[in-house]
Amino acid sequence: MIGAALSLFLWMSPAWAPAPAPAVSDAERLRTAKALFFDRQYEEAREAWKEVLARSSGAQAASAAYWVARCSESLGQSERAFGEYGQFLEREPGDATLREEARTSRVALAAQLVKEGREEFRPPLRQALKDPSQSVRFFAAVQLATLRDCAGATAILRDVVANETDEELVQRARMGLLKCDPKGSAERRPSAARPSPGRGAARWIKVRVFEQAQSKAKISINAPLSLAEILFKSLPDDVKSDLSKKGYHSDNVWEQLSRMPPGKILEIEGDDGGRIQIWIE
Repeated sequence: MIGAALSLFLWMSPAWAPAPAPAVSDAERLRTAKALFFDRQYEEAREAWKEVLARSSGAQAASAAYWVARCSESLGQSERAFGEYGQFLEREPGDATLREEARTSRVALAAQLVKEGREEFRPPLRQALKDPSQSVRFFAAVQLATLRDCAGATAILRDVVANETDEELVQRARMGLLKCDPKGSAERRPSAARPSPGRGAARWIKVRVFEQAQSKAKISINAPLSLAEILFKSLPDDVKSDLSKKGYHSDNVWEQLSRMPPGKILEIEGDDGGRIQIWIE
């Protein structure tokens, strides 16, 4: 009993009290949050950024709010990240780059949630078509085209095809238009397709799918030859199966089609009596 009392007395004595933990500076806290994020320790990074947010104000608080949302997005927590990006934007941050990135991320998250059946996220996705940033409007149009929600999106995509000089953006716009209107919306402005060896510039691929004993095509697609692989992947599964049986797969279609002279029709008969015609112009 005496020994226990003595131990308690010594523990309570200031001379024996454990040294207090050194204070963590704001700068150290910030470095830790950044390091955790870039080490992909997103759960720990999110808590660290929340602590930075709680202890800061102004531009640093806004930046911390952005990184909290980024952590949630990286963790695959789409709904929470969508809301946190909104909270960041409500702070009216001064960093224009972060504002645009946050709005773009909200578009991507909303599209993902709609794909998962969360229709309440479709209105903010459509609202992004009116965003002041052209890049955010374009990204929203591409996402809506992926969802086959084309009202309002096609006008933006066509404008990109008609006026944009960045070929990568033009191709992305064409892909979106192809999803919205596989019968030819992607033909708004031809681009220089890769030339077939020794045959000049074969620019367009045309596909017609006929049902058994029908003279009118059930599916009619015209697209730049550079989109041949994307076009094949967008065809119905039964059509792709018929093509695959003849050796035309999405991973080698360009190599095979590039050997066809312009105007030559490749015709394939399916197991159900239907026909597929493909030619290049």
